[in-house]
Amino acid sequence: MELSYDGTNYHGWQNQPNALTVQSCVENALKTILKTNIPIYAAGRTDSGVHAIQMYVHFDFDNKLDFNKIIHDLNSFLPYDISINNIFKVKDDFHARFDAISREYKYVISIKKNVFDYNKAYFLHKDLDLLLMNKACQILKNYKNFKCFSRSNSDVKTYNCDVQSANWVKSNNKITFIIKANRFLRNMVRAIVGTMIQVGMKKINLNEFEKIITSQNRINAGPSAPAHGLFLAKIEYPKRLLNNE
Repeated sequence: MELSYDGTNYHGWQNQPNALTVQSCVENALKTILKTNIPIYAAGRTDSGVHAIQMYVHFDFDNKLDFNKIIHDLNSFLPYDISINNIFKVKDDFHARFDAISREYKYVISIKKNVFDYNKAYFLHKDLDLLLMNKACQILKNYKNFKCFSRSNSDVKTYNCDVQSANWVKSNNKITFIIKANRFLRNMVRAIVGTMIQVGMKKINLNEFEKIITSQNRINAGPSAPAHGLFLAKIEYPKRLLNNE
């Protein structure tokens, strides 16, 4: 199932006790429509306030489904800020998280105050040197271990990520960071953005940026950029795993 959501009103994706999450809303909608408890398994997690242009989840259901009808029913039941975009059949051993081969995130900075996207872009009225920030992106792609950009005490087996692309682009009054990798660490993109903002403001130079990466210590990196500018933009899977019959 492919879905999108505005994360403003939610305490992230994952179920939490006594907190409204995107996962709990979707599972509750499925339970209401299909009359049974159906756990869903997502391609990843987003933190409180983070948005998703494209998120994938998988679930198991034994009976035949009318996909168009269930999309309509779910969207009628779900709140305005969660949308089911597509439902399709996949291979029996498909897993939304473990079979994903890449994720792409976007981080949006607004350099002009806009009351209509205050929770969709980080308003930062500062002069940023995009040339330096894109040079920092090239440095980023030379490394695999990104422990310096990971939330402290993260319970992971490895801090290695294969960053396939990373760059900053400017369009009108927006500056957008686009990064694609096989996987991401908790808080990684926001920490990278916060550190690169310091590069763009010339508070740290490119040599210092590289030393931050090689230090493998979160305390040396910049502060995390606010959550509301971050979007999970795209998730890719091998085509051979899909079965739309």
